[in-house]
Amino acid sequence: MQKRSLSIAGHRTSIALEREFWEGLEALAVHRNLPLTALIREIDETRQSANLSSSLRIAVLEFYRNGVKA
Repeated sequence: MQKRSLSIAGHRTSIALEREFWEGLEALAVHRNLPLTALIREIDETRQSANLSSSLRIAVLEFYRNGVKA
């Protein structure tokens, strides 16, 4: 697990994800031409789950499930 501290929506938070999910989020951010923090903020604002880490993992899963290659 890798833990990163970020500012999202004006507050500091720490997110712990497996290295592979961080890599997937970075690929998704590049694909969408967004900074990583902007992508995470967008996922945070639209998530259905109460858990941000789970929502981030689902976003990566959907990115690769849809066959998108970065």
